[in-house]
Formats: sequence, structure tokens, C-alpha cells
Amino acid sequence: MADCRSKFFFLIYLSILLIANAAKSYYDILQVPKGASDDQIKRSYRKLALKYHPDKNQGNEEANKKFAEINNAYEVLSNSEKRGIYDRYGEEGLKQHAAGGGGGGGMDIQDIFKSFFGGGAEQEEEERVAKGDDVIVDLDATLEDLYMGGSLQIWREKNILKPAPGKRNCNCRNEVYHRQIGPGMFQQMTEQVCEKCPNVKYEREGNFITVDIEKGMQDGQEVVFYEEGEPIIDGEAGDLRFRVRTAPHDRFRREGNNLHTTTTITLAQALVGFEKTVRHLDDHLVNIGTKAITKPKEVRKFKGEGMPLHFSNKKGDLSAQSHTVPFLDVRICNSEIK
Repeated sequence: MADCRSKFFFLIYLSILLIANAAKSYYDILQVPKGASDDQIKRSYRKLALKYHPDKNQGNEEANKKFAEINNAYEVLSNSEKRGIYDRYGEEGLKQHAAGGGGGGGMDIQDIFKSFFGGGAEQEEEERVAKGDDVIVDLDATLEDLYMGGSLQIWREKNILKPAPGKRNCNCRNEVYHRQIGPGMFQQMTEQVCEKCPNVKYEREGNFITVDIEKGMQDGQEVVFYEEGEPIIDGEAGDLRFRVRTAPHDRFRREGNNLHTTTTITLAQALVGFEKTVRHLDDHLVNIGTKAITKPKEVRKFKGEGMPLHFSNKKGDLSAQSHTVPFLDVRICNSEIK
């Protein structure tokens, strides 16, 4: 009877493990192979955490969920003990380990992010990795794309690291040792020690990059492609940053989330009213006419007809200013009077 009971519990435990393994693994979440080194895990976490951080994805629940998954995965894979348990027994093994008093209660998501990006001097020294230069490109986006969303195909050329013949010094570090220079006398010395790695060289390559313009993006906001900047040997590449600028438009002028346009009317229309529409950026018509008297350079505001707010369903306002065409100044010269 005891033997049957133990087999029954073993089958339940096996089923739990199979269910746990069927879910997306922590390695998949961090986009690294199962045998990834600690440096690979740190670099991938850094890239993904910056990409999905809530401050950059306000109102995006999917991004917030992804950010939580990334931090949960990094908390486990960055800890050698937890990682070993996870590799052997999956998430259920981690739960049992925590229930048995091992591994503590875990870290808060923000604590993980702060400790990785903004910790003390000791943490910063440990995480410091050589990084290539960022490449910043000013991108002129049309008002139509900024109003409705769109994408641009950009040709990009950059340096690529390729294998080259021979060996090179790598992973160099300074080691301290003591040399005896006399009875009871020692001198502290520093020596640079390097490993030998396969040689590499830079080659120029190009490809098209699709840059997505999101609705409501402001001037100065950036579309970032992580590690697509300038590469560096024995380090991670910099980032490619497209900095958004609003391109000039023939009908509208943008100020923040608001739009401005001008229209010309006759003096008669200014006195008795007029009917006029403006074609908006998505081709819908906005009626800017009035039956009232229009004062010189009067500005009328139309709520909700401006630019969409980034990551929001709200919109700014449209301001329409009317310019009145005056009557022609007719002068009769005395020489023409007969």
C-alpha cells in the first residue's frame, strides 16, 4: 500500500514538472540559450529591462507584464543556487526550495532593476562593461505618421566584427604580486595579464531597418535599437537611436499636442459669417465655419482635433486663425479727372 502511494505521488510530481516545463522557460524570456554565461544573461537582461520598463511604456499592460517576467527570470538565473535548482526541477522545484526556507523571499522588481542599473559603487564596478559608441540619427517624421502611426525603411551601414587570422590579447587585467628585494623587505608590483583570443577585424555592412513611428510621439523622443550602434572588441555594441523631429507641413503647425492652421476669408465673410472646412491629417473634414462676426486674426479652438497623446486615447486641440482679405485701396489720380 505504501509503495502504491509513493508511486502515486511520484506521478503527480512528474506531471507538475511537465506542466512547468511546457510553459515558457526563463531562458526563453531572457532570450538566451540554456548554457548562457553570466555575462550573456546580464547583457540580455539589461537590454530587455530598458526596452520594457514601465516608464517607457506607460499604459501598455503587455509591456508591464513582460517587464515583470524579465525581472522574475533574471532573479532566478542570476543566482547560481536558484539556477541549478531551476535547471533540474523547474519552477516547482524553486517553490519547494523557497517553502523549505531556502533562497529567502525574493527581491522586489524595482529593487532588481535599481540594483542592476543604479546600485552602489561596488555594484557599478562589477557590472561595468565596455560599450561601443551610440549612433544618434535625427529622423524627420511627417505629421501624418505622428498622427496615425507609421513606419519608415532606413538604410543603415555599420561596422561588423568578423573573424581574422591569428590571435590577439584579450580579457586583460592587472594582477598585483609582491617581490622580495631584501631580508624582510617586499615590493608590491603590478603586472598586466592577458588571455589569447581569436583575432577579429571590422567590415562594413548595410541593411534596411524598419523604424516604427508611434502615434503622438514628441520631438526629441527616441526609437532605440539596442546594440545596433558601433561595435567594440571585447564589449557590447552601442545603441542606434533615431531621434524624432516633426517635419514641416503645408497646412498645419504643431506645438506639443496641439495643431495650428490658418485660413483666409473675405471682409464680407468676416462680417456675416462663412462656411469652411479643413481637411485633417487622416482626411476627415473639420468644420471651422461660423455665423458670428470674425475679428481680425481671431483664433477659434476645436477641442479634440489636435495631435493624439502618446500612449493615450486623448487628443490635443486644433486652433484655426482667420486672416481677412481687405478691400483694394483704389486711388484716383488728379490727372485722370477730366
